[in-house]
Amino acid sequence: MKPAPGTVVLVGAACSVQFSGCRELRVRVASVDDRANYPGWIWLTGYVLGPKGQAVDKRELYVQESGLKVLQLPAVTVAAPARARVRARS
Repeated sequence: MKPAPGTVVLVGAACSVQFSGCRELRVRVASVDDRANYPGWIWLTGYVLGPKGQAVDKRELYVQESGLKVLQLPAVTVAAPARARVRARS
């Protein structure tokens, strides 16, 4: 499963031993490189997400494609700014 840009994936021990334990990352995929790799491995460019879902770092990762786990993050809602009321002059 080659992740599409915008997909959020968990990069953990199943992707590479360097991401085991507390080193796992939540990453929003920016692109997947088409470079020739070992079978089953991909170059992934993405943004590491912090605890609140904000991008905290951009990384290029070499991972086993089969180890990626797609995450469903809650939708983020942004409140519209309050509109100023203008009083008509009498």
